[in-house]
Amino acid sequence: MTLVLGLTGGIATGKSTADKFFEEKNIPIVDCDEIAHNIMNVNKPAWKDIKEVFGEKYLNEDQTINRKKLGKLVFNDPTKMKILNEITHPRIFQEMKSQIAQYKSEGYSLIIVDAPVLFESHSEKYYDETLVISLPQDLQIKRLMARNNLTKEEALSRINSQMSLKEKEARATYVIENTGSVEDLYKKLNELLTKIKYEG
Repeated sequence: MTLVLGLTGGIATGKSTADKFFEEKNIPIVDCDEIAHNIMNVNKPAWKDIKEVFGEKYLNEDQTINRKKLGKLVFNDPTKMKILNEITHPRIFQEMKSQIAQYKSEGYSLIIVDAPVLFESHSEKYYDETLVISLPQDLQIKRLMARNNLTKEEALSRINSQMSLKEKEARATYVIENTGSVEDLYKKLNELLTKIKYEG
């Protein structure tokens, strides 16, 4: 029996650190961000759609998508964000399902799917259980400002473009507060593995 655990959180709450923990345990991770990047590579169908819908001004000189410029646009315009999601989400889910099937066929008992917009994209049906890595908003703002070199306003705009952590917590099977050190987070994740009876 394979358990598919959907992992999500907010921006800068510590999902990447959680990924690192699972990697060290040799638990396979399906990374939706990575899939999103790959499907937008030059000449891929999603790249063609983005070029057509948003225009060539969102491409770099080498024809790759200028993610920073496109990000700035969609983070501040929900309608544009919706259009981008309609281009990318079906393709991301298709690749995600194929990777899950591959790991299941290899006999893994636990598969992690790192899905930043798990609840926003209504993809709960793909997972057996869900885990939210959370932290208080003031700490989230502080970490995001430091990590991405943003002003407080820019950090807030990014955070507010996502579903609130409170809402994600209410929908999740498990919630882990990442307010301490990396060691603290690892300890909590180890406890979670015990709870879901993961043998390794």
